[in-house]
Amino acid sequence: MKAVQVTGYGDVDKLEFVKRKAPEPKRDEVLIKVKACGINNTEIWMREGAYGSGGESGWRPEGVQFPRIPGSDITDCIEKTGDEVDESLIGKEVVLFPFTSSGEEGSEHISEDMSFIGSEYDGGYAEYVVWPADLCYEMPLSDPVESAAFSVSGMTAWHMVEQIQVKPEETIVVTGANGGVGSLNVQIAANVFRAEVIAVVGDLDLEDKMKELGAAHVLSYKSSQLVEQILEVNGGPVDSVLDVVGDALLTTSLQVLKKGGKFCTSGSAGGQKTELDFRTIYLKHITLYGSVLGTRKEFQQMLDAIAEGKINLSLIARIH
Repeated sequence: MKAVQVTGYGDVDKLEFVKRKAPEPKRDEVLIKVKACGINNTEIWMREGAYGSGGESGWRPEGVQFPRIPGSDITDCIEKTGDEVDESLIGKEVVLFPFTSSGEEGSEHISEDMSFIGSEYDGGYAEYVVWPADLCYEMPLSDPVESAAFSVSGMTAWHMVEQIQVKPEETIVVTGANGGVGSLNVQIAANVFRAEVIAVVGDLDLEDKMKELGAAHVLSYKSSQLVEQILEVNGGPVDSVLDVVGDALLTTSLQVLKKGGKFCTSGSAGGQKTELDFRTIYLKHITLYGSVLGTRKEFQQMLDAIAEGKINLSLIARIH
């Protein structure tokens, strides 16, 4: 098969086009013909070694074993089954849950042995991939390209919203709202959980598109009056912040939160390190959440919401 593999930590020169023997499924696995694979920050950061402080890391502390085929947002068609897998699955179009784990239901994502496809396993930058049959889910859309655009970012966004336990009519600030995770945060919080969303973006030309996603208000992080604007449109402090920016908007986020508010982060595109005045946290009784990926239950809930049209991937494509 044709594939693109990563030969070591570094820049794009570490990507290499190769021909390799197609893998064979183990007894509980299926062989999948890849129809589409999204390009995700996850595999870029894996190649750059950005998940650890030593410059050599993957999702697990021992780092990546090279060469490795990246790619985690995968849609495909099952072509062959292992000995313990029902052959009736052959021909089924599926989307892959992107990691294995021995964690109990509801805590799969925080298990110490969590291993990611495209980092600890060869992924979807290839014509074929093998994967456990029970981690293959029915594709929610007829278009495999659209269905390859959300598995990692969508599950991350869904878990963030679940973490803060959003209630209808609460106000949620979403930073980086025009990005992959952020735009899904907007739709999930607004259209599934019925919250009022304040979307924070850079370019206010995106206002109409963000409102199509479900945002009630759209503000720019470039404004020197962003804190005052958030408080004004909401009529006071907000209930929660869903953040993918990090340092650049942390102070703003903490300032606009109500007492007892919640701050959930899954990214640091605007800076990985920050100065934090702990008095802000304890005097306002703020709860901080770190969040990445999610559970199998949340993955299925996300797929159901996409199939029901509550999450519209074509609108996200128009933003990007």
